[in-house]
Amino acid sequence: MSVRITQNMISTQLNRNLNNNMRKTELYQEQLSTGRKLNKPSDDPVGTLYSLRYRSNINANEEYKNNLDQTQSWLNFTDSMTGQTTDVYHRLRELVTQASNGTNPQSAMDAIKSEVVELKKQLVSIGNSKLRDNYVFNGQLTDIEPYSATNPANDSTDPYSISYDLGLGVRIPVNITGNAVFGEANAADNIFKIVDDMTTFLDTKNHTALSGLINPLDARLGKMLNVRAEIGAKVNRTEFISNRLDDLGLNLVDLQSKVEDADMAETIMKQKMNESVYQASLATGAKIIMPTLVDFLR
Repeated sequence: MSVRITQNMISTQLNRNLNNNMRKTELYQEQLSTGRKLNKPSDDPVGTLYSLRYRSNINANEEYKNNLDQTQSWLNFTDSMTGQTTDVYHRLRELVTQASNGTNPQSAMDAIKSEVVELKKQLVSIGNSKLRDNYVFNGQLTDIEPYSATNPANDSTDPYSISYDLGLGVRIPVNITGNAVFGEANAADNIFKIVDDMTTFLDTKNHTALSGLINPLDARLGKMLNVRAEIGAKVNRTEFISNRLDDLGLNLVDLQSKVEDADMAETIMKQKMNESVYQASLATGAKIIMPTLVDFLR
């Protein structure tokens, strides 16, 4: 059965095609003016879903990088402080070894004592070190000074760690407690107790007792080396994590660009093709639209 084609049907189809061509022109012009393939969710619902997912991953990656900066800053500062502490420990060992020699005159013993007193003050100062207004050797109690100037040998620091998330399932503690660096309160290898004993034995010229301080001092030095090795290992790990986060960030940005950004060369080509089609549809429409009475009167 044949279908009768009316002039009204031809006009309707022409208008439909012209509107389609106009919509494509608007789409390509918007992509060219914004440089983006996705300007609203209806442009590509599936692409929009991926875009949102990539944006979320990129934001999380940036947060991990911010945490990494905090972690490296904290570890580097702690490494510097423990390095200074180690230097003081070595100097104390030199002094206690020297003081153990019974041939030292009184003036030499007094000079050693004066230096030991100053070294104790330096250790208290290191123990109360602050990074961005946070005490670094007092666990999670970063707003409380861990060591007093009068009796630091009796002070105990907070044992809890401060950790940062550096990736999905990657969490690294960054702080070293004062107990690990300077020893437990009143323990035999507590450095402040050792220094206090040195001062007492220097006053009494007890050379034998001074010699007996070398072993606990060596024990404290050995534990300090372990602490510094732990910090160094964490610093190395954060460098690997930094490289991984940089690579992941570049990969996510590249994927986001492929989903969101317009291919300018391809879009320009499509725009030109659509312009040609639109012009052709206009020319065709001018010929098929029914002439009016005015056209006959011309």
